[in-house]
Amino acid sequence: MSIVNIAAYKFVTLDDIATLRPALLERCQALDLKGTILLAPEGINLFLAGSREAIDGFLHGLRADVRFADLEVKESLSDDQPFRRMLVRQKKEIITMKMPVIKPADGRAPGVDPATLKRWLDAGQDDEGRPVVMLDTRNDFEVDVGTFDNAIDYRLTKFSEFPDVIAAHRADFEGKTIVSFCTGGIRCEKAAIYMRDIGLEHTYQLDGGILKYFEDVGGAHYQGDCFVFDYRTALTPELAPSATRQCFACRAVVTAEEQRSPDYIEGKQCPACAGGAQAAAVSHDVSATPAA
Repeated sequence: MSIVNIAAYKFVTLDDIATLRPALLERCQALDLKGTILLAPEGINLFLAGSREAIDGFLHGLRADVRFADLEVKESLSDDQPFRRMLVRQKKEIITMKMPVIKPADGRAPGVDPATLKRWLDAGQDDEGRPVVMLDTRNDFEVDVGTFDNAIDYRLTKFSEFPDVIAAHRADFEGKTIVSFCTGGIRCEKAAIYMRDIGLEHTYQLDGGILKYFEDVGGAHYQGDCFVFDYRTALTPELAPSATRQCFACRAVVTAEEQRSPDYIEGKQCPACAGGAQAAAVSHDVSATPAA
């Protein structure tokens, strides 16, 4: 597999987006990279793919900026380019939560590394004997592709729903250790900060998200694959592209068996929406909407 795929984010104050945005776009285009970079006053979020030389060259240049010197990257390989274009966008938040009081650049919630989390899950409790609750902070269609055993899933349709849902269920977490998780770490970092803010002190974020967990310890205590926001759709615990696909008309998860149905037309419709108005919609370009 000759294409290197990277996912990374960092909460850091950016006050020069007007100049940073065109500079990053020019650099990516010169290296023939594709994917999406999101910039906001609170930081950077990126999903990129290209040759090994191009990816290494981009990261070398990006890390020359002291603000990104310690940028941590999750990496996987693929045979084909999973993105169709290169976008660098400015947004209000690199992941939308609509909670302006939360400023991750001012300090992180405590994290748990994958090896420690696996040990906790093996034991059924953390090092202080508290039961461990896995909290999925992703959207419902992502969870349907795969998640941790017995994870709490509130069927979110967008991340901005998270604060109200957790506030309503706050009492359910009393006396427990909560580990929030997502694809690459960005959502569970904001989630953990919010939960600490409302008094849930034994809250941790899974460092690096599911992708880092797969990289470090494999698929232990995890069922299924991990949805990713590119044309691979999902990765196995071995970080290889899975057979799962997403319908770009209705966003339903489409299994390998369902892809053999005559009602499945890649990029247009699936058995869940065949013949409906959604199937006639313009195909959704996941390369334009990364999350982690």
